[in-house]
Amino acid sequence: MQWWSVGVVLMVATSTGLAPAAPAPWAGRLEEGAGPGWPSPQRVTARDPLVPNVVLVVSDSFDGRLTFHPGNQTVALPFINFMKKHGTLFLNAYTNSPICCPSRAAMWSGLFTHLIESWNNFKGLDQNYTTWMDLLQNSGYHTQKFGKLDYTSGHHSISNRVEAWTRDVDFLLRQEGRPVVNLIPDKIKTRIMEEDWQNTDKATSWLRKEAINFTQPFVLYLGLNLPHPYPSPYTGENFGSSTFQTSPYWLEKVFYKAIKIPKWSPLSEMHPIDYYSSYTKNCTGQFTKKEIRDIRAFYYAMCAETDAMLGEIILTLYQLNLLQKTIVIFTSDHGELAMDHRQFYKMSMYEASSHVPLLMMGPSIKANFQVPDMVSLVDIYPTLLDIAGVPLHQNLSGYSLIPLSSEASSNNSKSTRPRPPWILSEFHGCNVNASTYMLRIDKWKYIAYSDGASSPPQLFDLSSDPDELTNIATRFPEITHSLDQKLRSIINYPVVSASVHQYNKKEFISWKDSLGQNYTKVIANLRWHQDWLKEPRKYESAINQWLKTNTNL
Repeated sequence: MQWWSVGVVLMVATSTGLAPAAPAPWAGRLEEGAGPGWPSPQRVTARDPLVPNVVLVVSDSFDGRLTFHPGNQTVALPFINFMKKHGTLFLNAYTNSPICCPSRAAMWSGLFTHLIESWNNFKGLDQNYTTWMDLLQNSGYHTQKFGKLDYTSGHHSISNRVEAWTRDVDFLLRQEGRPVVNLIPDKIKTRIMEEDWQNTDKATSWLRKEAINFTQPFVLYLGLNLPHPYPSPYTGENFGSSTFQTSPYWLEKVFYKAIKIPKWSPLSEMHPIDYYSSYTKNCTGQFTKKEIRDIRAFYYAMCAETDAMLGEIILTLYQLNLLQKTIVIFTSDHGELAMDHRQFYKMSMYEASSHVPLLMMGPSIKANFQVPDMVSLVDIYPTLLDIAGVPLHQNLSGYSLIPLSSEASSNNSKSTRPRPPWILSEFHGCNVNASTYMLRIDKWKYIAYSDGASSPPQLFDLSSDPDELTNIATRFPEITHSLDQKLRSIINYPVVSASVHQYNKKEFISWKDSLGQNYTKVIANLRWHQDWLKEPRKYESAINQWLKTNTNL
């Protein structure tokens, strides 16, 4: 019996209340706009049975550790488990930047964020940038995308970008609402994130009405908002997203006894960057164990709802007899701390924030197989081109995942570059007052900040300290130095940090000048308004002082 057997799909569907016979009841610097210099791909002119369709489902804020032990003991994720059983799971997959737009810009370009200068949620790719989907379309694939994209410049709130630009200013302001939970009272309500369900419906409808009739292969992208926390309007006009929301239906998928209450360092002993993040995220106050457990439980329930949407896609492919002809990929732009290290959201190199799910299933993909190699989201771009047979460009930051996951000989892959044993992640946005760089290699996680001198680095041995509670950078100076030298060979991070400093100041001045006399009122009423309005002159003075200082490159 083949991996897409009827019995297995029926078993998975039944376990989640779905029936496959009918729709579910929830039924370097590049020129602006330019991509790498790709050779002209050969166009697919007829349906080649050896060229598979591709479906890429990208969630938002999904902790990758929930896809394997022991994290997978906390919540039922039947369709992710289905993909694990019949496909390949990447155990060490990471975001290249733990925030929405820069992470997605890296995934859609195949380049590290410093190469495309995607510094924050406002700064992504140019609207006309050539992405992997453009190249697959040029090669003859039918292409369609639904839902959240968020890889181009110009999006997100004014607060979000101003907080990123002013992170070097000498003040400390709460920029988020306190994380809370909200239970939808309807015990049988399943469509909590209605926008995501609508986009899932659009995707399944497209498969049923259009894709089924294609004579050429197709690529379908579905972007989900879940399990990202929901907006919190009570925090003011420029509100953040600090509400974890679900219904009793999804909470029943969570195993409360398996929920782990994370250990926190005393505030006085926190790394200075972590303290800034915890404070600006409004997490330095007192939280009861029940509050923490509830936040984590609601987050896991939101992951269960996400899994069900993935299931809608898988079941539709099965019903249309397309599953055996399609490679399905599931991943996320970043994770969610869910009160790990006294934080929620992302913007951190800790595992909950930086470790993402990555699963592949389909023809020629190894079944029930786990890959321990370090991989990251920039690998999506060359992987999709490899699947389509489009020649891979040598200047990409990523590497095809096909040699790691394919049953066929790796010689069939178009990728000829040897994969390095490390991955790079970087962060330059809000809620963190220094550019942050992570080198993940072997059992080590090395984190450097800013210029490498103004803030102490962090070193964790994940084999003995998976919760990252003990920074051993000073205990092992030789390893710390060696990893720092390796990081500098990959990215000249002090220079990149200085470039971000200059960018932040330039963008802030331009924004300030555009407001004219309205500047004082507007800046006082951003997400930090509750703190700002207590001492407005103090904070405006701090910004003026920052604007007077030089930023050296």
